[in-house]
Amino acid sequence: MRRIRGEGVVVKAVLIGVSLAFLALFLLLPLASVFVEAGARGWTAYKAAVTEPDAVAAIHLTLLVAGIAVPFNVVVGLAAAWAIAKFEFRGKNLLISLIDLPFSVSPVISGLVFVLLFGAQGYFGAWLKANDVQIVFALPGLVLATVFVTFPFVARELIPHMQSLGSADEEAALTLGASGWRTFLTITLPNVKWSLFYGVLLCNARAMGEFGAVAVVSGKIRGLTNTMPLHVEILYNEYMSAAAFAVASLLAGLALVTLALKTLLEWRYSDSIAASRRH
Repeated sequence: MRRIRGEGVVVKAVLIGVSLAFLALFLLLPLASVFVEAGARGWTAYKAAVTEPDAVAAIHLTLLVAGIAVPFNVVVGLAAAWAIAKFEFRGKNLLISLIDLPFSVSPVISGLVFVLLFGAQGYFGAWLKANDVQIVFALPGLVLATVFVTFPFVARELIPHMQSLGSADEEAALTLGASGWRTFLTITLPNVKWSLFYGVLLCNARAMGEFGAVAVVSGKIRGLTNTMPLHVEILYNEYMSAAAFAVASLLAGLALVTLALKTLLEWRYSDSIAASRRH
């Protein structure tokens, strides 16, 4: 038994060491290098890189696209998860497959599909042009592409949690005379609030960092359709590495703020989260 326990301790230490080494090499080191390179030329150069007009426009556009796509996916993801977890209907498996579709399709392909549909030579292109509506190479195209690639995150966090909770609480509330809307607001939503929160975090992180689909539908027009990832690519391709790392550090900072918020809420409400998961 002593030998087995000793081997267990050694194996545990090796696994922890390998995990920490992996995290340091592939996560912490690249993240640290972004901030180091961003500040390599001093605060003045950093400030100039993140406050020049094209960078400011990219920051505003990134936040705007995420601000539209994330709430939309929250509403639609909640509705889809509620329907799948709480009701039986024909086509349920098809709906689940459609929710998973963005995971199996390359973001570049999804962006190309939107161009083929809404571009000047696309299926709806002539009608859009006749009615002076522009989707591709404009804000609507960026939002559509972002919504598509980020849609599964909220729904996929909610579906298994809602299924594990069952429908007993909702059925009891309906039996007592509560309306469907009140049942959702007072029972269903509070029970899944932490799963919803995690889904929102994942959705928001992907929305701000999306590159492939957005690159296809944006046209990469400086000051108009460039999001932060696209602006970083353009700066790097023009050998303006310090400015590219400066803008990239803002993206990394947003990710760290999101992670810090998640950690803070988990620490502050750990008992509530554990109780929700057990339920």
